[in-house]
Formats: sequence, C-alpha cells, structure tokens
Amino acid sequence: MRGKRRAPRPPIPWRSPWAPVVCVAGAVAVSAIVAVSALVKDVVVVVDGARKPVRGFAGTVEEVLADAGVSLGFADVVRPATQETVSDGATIEVRRARPLTLTLDGRTSRHLVTATNVGDALAELDIAPAGGRLSAPPSDVVPLEGMELTVDTRRRVYVVAGSTRLASRTTARTVREVLRQKRVSLSPGSQVHPPLATFPKDGTVITVTPPRTTPIPPEVANLDWPALALCESGGDPLAYNPEGPYYGLYQFSVPMWQAVGGMGLPSAWPEDEQTYRAQLLYQHVDGHWKGQWPTCGPHLFPP
Repeated sequence: MRGKRRAPRPPIPWRSPWAPVVCVAGAVAVSAIVAVSALVKDVVVVVDGARKPVRGFAGTVEEVLADAGVSLGFADVVRPATQETVSDGATIEVRRARPLTLTLDGRTSRHLVTATNVGDALAELDIAPAGGRLSAPPSDVVPLEGMELTVDTRRRVYVVAGSTRLASRTTARTVREVLRQKRVSLSPGSQVHPPLATFPKDGTVITVTPPRTTPIPPEVANLDWPALALCESGGDPLAYNPEGPYYGLYQFSVPMWQAVGGMGLPSAWPEDEQTYRAQLLYQHVDGHWKGQWPTCGPHLFPP
C-alpha cells in the first residue's frame, strides 16, 4: 500500500527587520495620544453670571483665565483662587468690582462692590433699607463703570409747632418735606429749626415758632451782644453749665427762656434766635439786666 504524499509546507512569509520598531512606535504614539488627551481639561469660566467654556492644557486658575482672555482688576473676586490647580469639569467664578457712590441718609460714601444689581449690592454692604426709599429699584443693574445710589431709611422725626407735638416715621430728605408730609403750614416769617433744607436725621426735633412779632428797638439791638455772649459762654451757642442748668450763648435757664417765648432748650437754636430772645429778655426786665447777667452784663455797654 502506497503511503500518502505529504502536502508541501507553505512558504514562510518574509518579515521586515523594521517590524518590531514600527510596532513599538505605534504603541508609543497611541500612549502619547492617550496621555495628551488626559491633560486636556474642559473648564467653565463664569464672569458676572455669563458662562464661557474653555478647553486647554492650563493647570491653574490663572492660566485658564489667561486662555479665556479674562483680565482681572485689583478688587475683582475669583473663586477658586488664581493659584489653585484646576481639574477637568471645574467651574471658575469671576465677579468684577464696580464703584458705587452711596448716599445713605444724607451721608455719602464710596465703595467697590462685586454685586451686579442694586439689591445684592446693598446686601453686600450689609444695608437693609426695609420700608425705605431707593433712587433705583433693587433689580437695576450696577454697571461696570459704577453708579450713584441714594438710600433713605425710615427715621423717627419729631415736630413741635406751638402746642402741636407730632412724631413721624419718614424717609423725607429735608425738613421742608417732613413739614409738608405732616401738613404743618408756615406763616410768613415763621422760624424753623433746623433750617428747611436740612436733612432730618433719626431723632431730629423740628421746631416751628411763629413770626417775631415783637420788634427790637435800636437802642437794644445796638448793645454789644457779641461781647456779652463771649463773656457768658465763650461765644459757644451749644454751651452748657450744669449749675443752673444754663444753656447757650447767653446762659439762659429754661424758665427764663420760656418766659420770652422760647421753646425747647436755648442751645438747640441758632445764634440769631438766641440773640433775639436775649434782647426780648432785656426788654422784659426793663433793662434791669443784673438779675440775668450779674457778672457779664457790663459787657453790653462798651466804654
């Protein structure tokens, strides 16, 4: 029996001597691509609420902002901090500072805030004007170039007009506005203290007195009242002496002040009103000034 013939062996394929090198290079290239892909980060930069996606190789917040074309001012707020390392998927928040000129109850100050609207700016400054008056609504935008804002809080103000005593919670910006709100009419020549254009702070007492109906004759008006005031109080309309007590330029006692039509404390009134009441007192005592000004009275009569 004849044996079967063996099939011829297939030829051995030719192998390039560079094949191992090519394989290694390919593997390195794939590894490099994978490594580079791992370094790429997708980050979101939020500037004043506006979102901007950024893809790149930046490693820190500062580098990401540079890639995004975001420059920082000295008072801008960045979270996380600029030197912090960023990871893929991170969010960076930038709040730009903007100037705010604030007039709060008549007093003006300047601030830098990062809030983008009026309501948030007031909250940032820890101001809660509940029931107050704003020159711009809370929803208004605070622009990057800044803005001016007036806030009038509700203040307690008192009005004394003759026998009328009134208390008011008001946002009025002037004494005149308070009197208008309380329907206090002013006759020609009425005396108002503080002056009508004054900003009424919390606790202000507004006093309205009728016109000066009693004239001061020249022989009384021409006495040396500044010299008397300088001797009595050092020329200080707010002077106070607890021994009486005595008040103001001419050191009135309260009963004597009231006797010549004065209201409240003498020291609460301007100099011309105190002088007018002192001249009335001189007339009231018929020139017998020694009872009121025993030591300084002679200064009324210059040599």
